[in-house]
Amino acid sequence: MGFWICSSFFHQYHICVPFLIIMMQRESIDAANSSVSKLKSSYDFGKSFLGLDKCNACIGTSACKKLFKEEIRFQSWLAPHLRLPSADLQSYAGNHSDDGETWRHVEISRLSSKSQHDLADKRICGTFTKKKLCSIERILRKTERFQKWMTAKRLTPDLVQGLPVQFLRCPSQRLLDRIIRRYTEVFDAGSVYMTHLTDRDKLRLLYTLSVNAHPIILQIFPGAEGWPFPKYLGSCGRLFVSTSTQPLISYNNSAPEIAADLVYQLLQTIHHLSNNDLNYFFYFTQIDGGTFGTFSDGLLFIRDTSNLGIIDLQNGKPGRDRNTEETDIFSCLSSDCPPRLSSCSDISERQNLILLCKNLLPYLISGKFPPSTQQEIDEFLGVCSHNLITDLEARKISEKLLNILRPWRACDPRFAYRYPECQYSSY
Repeated sequence: MGFWICSSFFHQYHICVPFLIIMMQRESIDAANSSVSKLKSSYDFGKSFLGLDKCNACIGTSACKKLFKEEIRFQSWLAPHLRLPSADLQSYAGNHSDDGETWRHVEISRLSSKSQHDLADKRICGTFTKKKLCSIERILRKTERFQKWMTAKRLTPDLVQGLPVQFLRCPSQRLLDRIIRRYTEVFDAGSVYMTHLTDRDKLRLLYTLSVNAHPIILQIFPGAEGWPFPKYLGSCGRLFVSTSTQPLISYNNSAPEIAADLVYQLLQTIHHLSNNDLNYFFYFTQIDGGTFGTFSDGLLFIRDTSNLGIIDLQNGKPGRDRNTEETDIFSCLSSDCPPRLSSCSDISERQNLILLCKNLLPYLISGKFPPSTQQEIDEFLGVCSHNLITDLEARKISEKLLNILRPWRACDPRFAYRYPECQYSSY
């Protein structure tokens, strides 16, 4: 008959249970724990995938805890039998939750492709040690540039000269102060002085600015303040997380009212980039179907800022040509040396509209409207794609296109970012 185990329940009832049943229950619990263990192992990933093995030559670690606690997941993790996607991708669809129940889409991205990261790491080792493998962090810490960063109390233009990102092509002290004051990968931000940054923090910031300033732009110009950028949610190693995006290229075959709304927002956005309260002029050196995107509510934003530069108009347009600047290993982490960047003196307001008219607008609004309207649109597109137009002509063309497209913007729930407000205004 087997053994029986008896125990008192609330000191009132005496209950006996067959020992075999208890053992079966224990085996069931062990099996369940084993299943959880296997499930967890399918989500496991090493430091090399994240790039943590290369820290502090990385972006940061502010999102690591959320990744390890599965509050940030790769989209494939919603299906337990799937493992991590390929390490060769530059971005991944993901999901983020603050409570474990409500999930929202995010994008998990690398600063550059893994092959480009690997090439830069080999270049560092080959330049300084003549070896294929080395401690990337130890090498970068010994460089003359980083030695200057370690002793500097403030981030100044000479500390970023020769870096290959367009964002720092024409730096002002006001812009550099904004970077330090709003750098969210450190706990104690708010000061323009770098005294609250450890050497580790300085190397991470320098590395990020040397490869791709996109995460920094998201931090210092947050969407909550009206800037047309996704929200920065943190980083882990060489990956960073931001709000999810729907690239504009996916709207090439959209209905006329959707195309009209998107182009209307595009024209408004580039106007805001050159006319804003902070007196910063944002300019593009390249635009394609992945440069812009939309949130789930239809609101347009800039999803890729890697080809975005900034001129501080408060100090007047800079005329210094940086082609003669000295370069170092930090100048070669994302491009050839020396980096090929536009001269500050050659940049004008019309540049953004010209790039839009050449590379984006024809795919969004060509052949979608009645003949008379389409002919008028095509004429303006033909003119604004010409490099010889002036800034004044560019502004007039933009205004005329806005006037043509305004009546075509529908007011319905598809455009949640302005609905139902559009029913009560001429928005």
